Amino acid sequence: MERSYIQTIQKIERNAAGIILFLALCISMLLTGIMCRRVDAAAQADMQEHLAQEVLRFHVLANSDSDADQALKLKVRDAVLAFLEETMPEMDDASQTAAWMREHIDAIGEVSRETVASEGEEYPVSAAVTTCWFPDRTYGDITFPAGNYEALRIEIGAAEGHNWWCVLYPGLCFLDSANAVVPEEGREKLKNVLTEEEYSRITATSDFKISWFFW
Repeated sequence: MERSYIQTIQKIERNAAGIILFLALCISMLLTGIMCRRVDAAAQADMQEHLAQEVLRFHVLANSDSDADQALKLKVRDAVLAFLEETMPEMDDASQTAAWMREHIDAIGEVSRETVASEGEEYPVSAAVTTCWFPDRTYGDITFPAGNYEALRIEIGAAEGHNWWCVLYPGLCFLDSANAVVPEEGREKLKNVLTEEEYSRITATSDFKISWFFW
């Protein structure tokens, strides 16, 4: 009887030890996962901050989501891009591009307002180079992580409609997702200002294509 009791106690102890070991392993894996996520999140944040220093984005906000306002947004986009293609010299970096934009912001705003007026609308239009928050966006095989980026921002009317954006430097503007392709020349511009790991992080597979403009 006593021997059977001792064996039962020993079995319980072995089972308890196994359970404790299993729980310890689970906790260890959980803590490791949390630490890895924190490290990865920190690396992602550092990468986004560096990327933000190397690009200048272009942001156009429509007055509303009506078909007419969305079409007007694209007309303003096209007019501004045409103006930049004609007048802006080739730039060496994003800060130089932003400085040129600020020097010519009145002209950019005037092009936008003239386009709106030519369509028979009386919406006010504002144009500025400012820092904006953008969500994650992927086009082609390039992903821009969420974060704050400097951008040429044009607001039409109430600016409450869906927006359109591209990257003015280093010359990525997403216009035709069905027919555009990504030339190696454009990819190299971005690759040259990022580390190998950063470039690898922003490269992803997507069905979208990219139309690039170079000035």
